[in-house]
Amino acid sequence: MIEVPQVLTIAGIDSSGGAGINADLKTFHNQKVYAATVITGITAQNTLGVQAIEPTRPEIIMAQFESIFTDLKITAAKTGALFDEVRVQTVIDGLKKFPVKHLVLDPVMVAKGGAQLLEPAAIELFKNELLPLAEVITPNLGEAEVLLHRSIEGDLEMIEAAQELQRLGAENVLIKGGHRQGMVVRDLMLFKNGQTSWYEAPRIDTSRTHGTGDTLAALIVAGLARNEELAAIIPAAKEFMNQAIQTTINVGHGHGPLNHWVTGVK
Repeated sequence: MIEVPQVLTIAGIDSSGGAGINADLKTFHNQKVYAATVITGITAQNTLGVQAIEPTRPEIIMAQFESIFTDLKITAAKTGALFDEVRVQTVIDGLKKFPVKHLVLDPVMVAKGGAQLLEPAAIELFKNELLPLAEVITPNLGEAEVLLHRSIEGDLEMIEAAQELQRLGAENVLIKGGHRQGMVVRDLMLFKNGQTSWYEAPRIDTSRTHGTGDTLAALIVAGLARNEELAAIIPAAKEFMNQAIQTTINVGHGHGPLNHWVTGVK
């Protein structure tokens, strides 16, 4: 009998297959970890945008938690789109009732096409009650600005923002710098011991980046489930992302999906 790490993704379904739980499951399969799902909502979307959203009823979300944790051995989990205050509170309740060793938060707030995926009241609840449960939080610059209610410009302000998010309760903070201008993308990692590391990669001229945030967070979850150290997980995950973006597949007419068939780190 083969023992495999078991992980959980708590997020919404992307009907076009590029982001959300769809991207998570592709990543987890690539990384050879077994994935369960708590589905927080169903979206009608494609590479051009989000056309409709139907959040999952709270009792069904909690029932999924009950079913999974009374049977599977989940060691690491991630969150994605949580949609509104009711869904955020239900997920908080589920994670408090069934705590996991490793929790990664991807604060999904706005879709690639511009659709709002997290209501304002939910953002404050996310920040005050869900964020302190996290081992890692992975906001992009825009999401970090929303969480902190201020703009973030330059390296020093990125460091200060990461420190502020850490003071709010997240042990480790990865701020993704892809929204900044320039030919080099710089991401900042603030570790729980206070050490900072920058990860640089050439900017790739492509619109096919649908699901990048989900995929990166899922890679981190997979590494943590294998008991690897973050200092090793992040550079390997970034290399995977670079490959997946450089060799994207021709799907859709807008923000196309990544290539999850690229060589994994494991």
